[in-house]
Amino acid sequence: MEIRTFWLVFGFVGQACFFSRFLVQWIASERSKRSVVPPAFWFLSIAGGVLLLIYAAHRRDPVFILGQSVGLLVYGRNLWFLFGAGRERAS
Repeated sequence: MEIRTFWLVFGFVGQACFFSRFLVQWIASERSKRSVVPPAFWFLSIAGGVLLLIYAAHRRDPVFILGQSVGLLVYGRNLWFLFGAGRERAS
């Protein structure tokens, strides 16, 4: 596989992972008949965000790099609220 093709595939895999979070959220909300953001949404956000950040760094795109970097902080913080804060309250 040519290096350019590898990076295009890598970028599309990252985008597919990032997009799949919306499907997960939609399905969870439909099942609950209300708006729901399941933990899988945040895990997919991080996975897709990391892959896209790597792709953006390869492309040397500062706008894309900044956007993905800030997003990763938000996704990580939401997982902290879901899992880390719960452990603190249980102590």
